[in-house]
Amino acid sequence: MTQATEHQEIPPAVCSCGWTGPEHNLDWDQIGDQDLAEAAGGTADTCAQDWDTHTTEVDQAAIPLPETFTNLLAQLVTEIETLAKTSPLAALRAARQLEMTAARAAYWPAHQARQDTTLEQAANALGLNEDAARKLMARFGDWSPYH
Repeated sequence: MTQATEHQEIPPAVCSCGWTGPEHNLDWDQIGDQDLAEAAGGTADTCAQDWDTHTTEVDQAAIPLPETFTNLLAQLVTEIETLAKTSPLAALRAARQLEMTAARAAYWPAHQARQDTTLEQAANALGLNEDAARKLMARFGDWSPYH
């Protein structure tokens, strides 16, 4: 690594929703010849905490899901992870079935949401920016995201 590269500023974390995390600059003079991963571990942990806080806030601001539904999703994840230990291909097939089921189940809700809400409302409810919400609804509703 060249000297110039070692002293470049590290950009803050950014999210597709528009959030930009706080800057956490490294003191390169203090780091010196130390291993970067070891010397900057505390800063990396702080950045991860900032990100976790942001994603938690976004999740809490999104439309809530019934507890029974979140429990079922968690159970599905556990089952797929367990299956992957003995048969990765069976786990992949299970995930694919879940993906196809989600697409079928979301078709009409995507159309209804498109009809009943603004893109801003949909984005806020889904915890996404407007572009991502538009693309998600288009994918599930099976229409072009550019119309």
